Amino acid sequence: MNETVEVVAGVDGSASSVDAAVWAAAEARGRDWRLRLVHAYSMPPSAFPGFLAAAAPLRDKARERGRQALEKAEQEAKAAVEGVDVIIDLFEGGTVATLVRYSETAGLLVVGSRGLGGFAEVVTGSVAIALASHAHCPVAVVRGRKRHERPVESGPVVVGVDGSTTSTAAVAFAAREAGLRETSLVLVHTWTHTSPNVPDSASGEDKDVAARVKAELEADVALCERRFPGIPVEVVAERGKPVRTLLARSETARLLVVGSRGRGGFAGMLLGSTSQSMVTHARCPVVVVPDEVTETPE
Repeated sequence: MNETVEVVAGVDGSASSVDAAVWAAAEARGRDWRLRLVHAYSMPPSAFPGFLAAAAPLRDKARERGRQALEKAEQEAKAAVEGVDVIIDLFEGGTVATLVRYSETAGLLVVGSRGLGGFAEVVTGSVAIALASHAHCPVAVVRGRKRHERPVESGPVVVGVDGSTTSTAAVAFAAREAGLRETSLVLVHTWTHTSPNVPDSASGEDKDVAARVKAELEADVALCERRFPGIPVEVVAERGKPVRTLLARSETARLLVVGSRGRGGFAGMLLGSTSQSMVTHARCPVVVVPDEVTETPE
């Protein structure tokens, strides 16, 4: 086991975080990495009247809830994934600060799509944006086809590509994921016409653009085939909206991978409304690969 690299999962006691812990356990076992389950709790502001008298019991209750949440997640993870090595950490502190700190040494950071307590806002606003923007490793938001369902274990790995440096890192990560799962990899690029003189029925131009995009992505395809020669690779190049296209692909995907920033069809990915659409509406787990990740740990 490579104990120098870990999958870190945020746990808060919600069903979603337990699902995330189970998913993270499978990720850790497949890589022969260790799984670290983390719960962070926050204390109320010390300025309110009577804080000093109430602080100790409040802290004790918060720690006990956190301990129970971690133990339940650990039990579920070990029951679902035989042989996974799990350790648990309980800390007092903020959600984002805690997870970002762990991401400095983690190979993958995993959170659920809904939560309570310290991880309640993880895909609804600033916390999701902060994790995608500031984490030092790929961030996975675990989602199922439907609400309260665990992710399915079938379908391809889909990755959004645009030729940027971050996109290349996302492709490398996605290729490794497809290899671990022994499934196919689908590279998706979209574009939109900006000229008002180009009619919607310009199928001839669409074919030309698609052919040019596929040619430009040959390096990404070669990278995938070189590192994982047995994995089927498909390139999808079509005119359309990035979010709409990727969400449609997520309906049948096992995993969706995107870079934290991009250009062209995926410009601004995970920096605004597009990011929130992906992590809140995709029908499969979503992994965000940050700019600084240039190589996936072995």
